[in-house]
Parts: sequence; C-alpha cells; structure tokens
Amino acid sequence: MENIVIGIVGMSCQNCVKGIAAVLQALPGVERVEVSLAAGQASVTFDAGRLTVAQLRDAIESAGFDVS
Repeated sequence: MENIVIGIVGMSCQNCVKGIAAVLQALPGVERVEVSLAAGQASVTFDAGRLTVAQLRDAIESAGFDVS
C-alpha cells in the first residue's frame, strides 16, 4: 500500500469534504481516505497495483475540484 497527500483547491464546506471522500473511496484499490478542509488536502492509502495517482487526481477533478 502507498500513501499520498493531494492538495485540493475549492473546498468550502463539510459537504465538499464528504463528496471528495466518497468519490475517492469508490475507486478500486483505495483502502483509506482522510480529507481535511482546514489543510485543503486529502490523504489516501491505496494499492498502487490497482490504481494510479493520476486516477486519484482525475477523480477529484471530476468531482469539480482542482488539485494542487
């Protein structure tokens, strides 16, 4: 398992946090997700054999947020 921290731009409320967490959790190979509104980031533990960092970033962007 690998862990990555992805900066997220555009979160403004807890609904944003919940939405991003749900999108990431739905991806195959994601084990754990923690999204922080205050820090503007998501910490994701995932199976790099099943999922790429680019796919994680794409999922966040498809939810309407920018990654930094």
